[in-house]
Amino acid sequence: MKKYILIAFVLLGAVSCTNDFSEWNKDPKQATEVPASTLFSNAERNLARTMKTHNVNINIFNNLAQYWSATTYPDETQYRLGTRDVPGRFWNALYRDVLIDFKEAKKILTAEGANIAPALVAKNKNQLAVISILEVYTFHVLVDVFGDVPYTEALDIDNPLPKYDNDTDIYASLFTKLDAAIADLNPSSGSFGSADFIYNGNVASWKKFANSLKLRMALRVKDGGKVASAVAGGVFTSNADNAAFKFLSSSPYANPLWENLVESGRSDVVAADTFVNIIVPLNDPRTPVYLGDNKTPYIGGPYGANNSFVAFTHLGDIFHKPDFEGVILDYAEVKFLLAEAAARGLGGVTGAATHYNEAITASIKYWAPSADAAAYIAQPSVAYDATNWQQSIGMQKYIALYSRGFEAWSSWRIFKYPVLLAPAEADAAAEGKVPVRLTYPADESQRNGDNYKAASTAIGGDKFTTKVFWNQ
Repeated sequence: MKKYILIAFVLLGAVSCTNDFSEWNKDPKQATEVPASTLFSNAERNLARTMKTHNVNINIFNNLAQYWSATTYPDETQYRLGTRDVPGRFWNALYRDVLIDFKEAKKILTAEGANIAPALVAKNKNQLAVISILEVYTFHVLVDVFGDVPYTEALDIDNPLPKYDNDTDIYASLFTKLDAAIADLNPSSGSFGSADFIYNGNVASWKKFANSLKLRMALRVKDGGKVASAVAGGVFTSNADNAAFKFLSSSPYANPLWENLVESGRSDVVAADTFVNIIVPLNDPRTPVYLGDNKTPYIGGPYGANNSFVAFTHLGDIFHKPDFEGVILDYAEVKFLLAEAAARGLGGVTGAATHYNEAITASIKYWAPSADAAAYIAQPSVAYDATNWQQSIGMQKYIALYSRGFEAWSSWRIFKYPVLLAPAEADAAAEGKVPVRLTYPADESQRNGDNYKAASTAIGGDKFTTKVFWNQ
């Protein structure tokens, strides 16, 4: 079924992928068909914005990872998330603003695929596969944040009360879907071209991303077979492979972090003492990039406190740039995943120390290209410790993931390093601990009550302390 959307929505939501707007110069009161590429661009952009923003109404993962602390409004660092229903806004951003557009783009492409010239079949198939890969990424984020979520009955306009699927079952389905997408990718043909703001339509790059995502998910569930399959399929091999959304220099296509820190004129964020006290003693060459130079020495704002903006270290200049790219998965992370696989004895991967060193080097070369990574790694406090590999990998991966709050919080849940403590001011609902999941949206208990209750019971309670399946 073709989807029709008002042209006003297209102008607002689409990411520019053409210089020819003549076909849009129509009566805005009339409906028009939206191309699949426009829906794809919009969904890809909304996904990147949702994962990269520090609008605490939506994304608080850099707070949960204790990279950043707050001024003026410390609710989120104190785990008081009900005031603005942060979980609900994040949930809606992914279901409503990302997954629905991907679904509609697929409908259009599937219909087109039945009536196109043979020469265009491979491109159409690639486009469908790329969408599937990003759908897998999005649902894996939802599962990692909430546990059981709507999946098989989600996104159905005729079923506003979807059941919640078991998180283990969803992951199994996502692996199947990802494998099918990888098999469908044909690097000799194109995909979305300039409508793709991550890889500019490069199918070979999407294949590497898909295998790297599979590696991440395989380590979540500690499945050696899937680790081996991902590695054999071809994961990232350099920083050139990084999956990063290319933001532009002005709103509404700028990096949302710039909107949060600069365009808004607000002064709500300082570096957290947790992170500052970890990175500064290590003489880490990324420190002057990660952190601002407004205070000498660096002073992190106490996590959970209502801090003064002028009294504590700010974020580094790079995070104030509107066109700073939005990384969602990178080579350094892949090397840390391989180090973890080797340390756990999974997938036939060996050489944990080598992968660990290469992970740190990749991160340093990304953030501080002229720095001496070898000298940093040679420090006893940084060198790989095979006996305490969880601490070695956990600490250095945490540093490398700076500003990527969701994955840093997920890594902390896996390794338990660094040691993160709930602030004294934390809400009682946190039970004195750093949350390991977000609670379901506030309106789910009323709007979708029966399914909400069933899901809450199935996971062990809709609480901050309830662990998702791979964290148990």
